[in-house]
Amino acid sequence: MKSFCIKCNNKQLNNYLLKMFKNFKLDNLYVSNRKFKIYNNIILHYINTSNNNTDFYDCFCEVLTDAIIKFYEKNEIKKIINLNYFYFSEIEQSVVFKDCLKYIDDYNNLEHFTRKEHIYISLLKYIDKNKFFILDGFVNFRLAQYKKILEYVVDSCVNNFLIEKEYNEFISLLRIYINSNPSKCNLLHLLYKNKECVLLDSNYNEVSTKDYCLDAKYLSDISFSLNDYTFNSLLTLLPRKLNIHLIDEEDEFIETLKFIFDKRVSICRHCSLCTKYKMINKI
Repeated sequence: MKSFCIKCNNKQLNNYLLKMFKNFKLDNLYVSNRKFKIYNNIILHYINTSNNNTDFYDCFCEVLTDAIIKFYEKNEIKKIINLNYFYFSEIEQSVVFKDCLKYIDDYNNLEHFTRKEHIYISLLKYIDKNKFFILDGFVNFRLAQYKKILEYVVDSCVNNFLIEKEYNEFISLLRIYINSNPSKCNLLHLLYKNKECVLLDSNYNEVSTKDYCLDAKYLSDISFSLNDYTFNSLLTLLPRKLNIHLIDEEDEFIETLKFIFDKRVSICRHCSLCTKYKMINKI
């Protein structure tokens, strides 16, 4: 027989554990709930004549892993943010917190699975050699690897947050620059496909983007690789109107142009110029 006692004073968590253990439907598992002087105790008795406790261990670790994630994880993330990034404003901390929750819930991220794995393994090692624990104490002092994963998640989300913040601030400065300087042309056409640009004037003559690279390169801290020349040319010419002819889908570069040039931008997909470009390139 294998017995274990879980000490917990959180009523909601206590009820959750009782429900999950009973729903697990493990034969010969007996669950009782008793209130003593300090702690509420969930007592598990597993009777197995073969001395094989594998099923019980699996039941215990699976239920407790899910419970720890459900009832402790958000607070652990908040603690890490408050401790390591106390200088962030409340709004900034809230944004990072929401990004962390979204990140760890994404099945495509390795941390979604590894954090559960570390909790499960820690529980398995503990139950094999012990007969009880105070759940709060176990979470606080026995889950070092799990907490390192959460720290990594927080740091990654903070890094992404800062990059996006700097990006938005720079884009805002560019909008101010554009709106405070005179335009040097009325209309430009931008043909865009597969991350490559062709810039045309109002008469559909190609504009040599390299002619303007020295004039505006210092304005751009954002790299679009092959599109840097085009981007800087637009910042130099500052057209009153920019017609973007999209041959395929929008991407970051187009989204940035739309945000910076705002009402100056119009998107086209099916005009005569688009059709002609498709015919020439056999699209």
